[in-house]
Amino acid sequence: MFILTRYRVIIVDGIALLLISLFTYASLSKLADYQKFLSQLGQSEILSAYSKEISIVIPSVELLICCLLFFSRTKLLGLYSSFGLMLLFTLYIGSMLLFTEDVPCSCGGILEHLSWEAHIWFNVGVVLLTVVGVLWHRRANS
Repeated sequence: MFILTRYRVIIVDGIALLLISLFTYASLSKLADYQKFLSQLGQSEILSAYSKEISIVIPSVELLICCLLFFSRTKLLGLYSSFGLMLLFTLYIGSMLLFTEDVPCSCGGILEHLSWEAHIWFNVGVVLLTVVGVLWHRRANS
């Protein structure tokens, strides 16, 4: 039982490290080319009215989640937050694909070069990994 729990802890830590890498990269890419990020948000039919606020909130939230994931005491909250944010991103992309013709990508970095289908699958994969992280973290700490 101890060995199985130890492997779960290692896998959860790996998932947290992956999420930290993803969110750090995404937020820094957005901030590095802030004007492009802001412009792309402004092109979104859904987000344009709040593009200025969103352009500050999204990278800030991504970096905050990284901090939560880094510490053992806040890792579960970080995993839940990662799940929520990735689910929101996935729903946003899905709604953009369903309801608009011109879909700007404001993801930042390498992710903006993915096709929309690949992007959806990437996000779904991250959401599922995060669910595994939440479940295994809770099981290893109960």
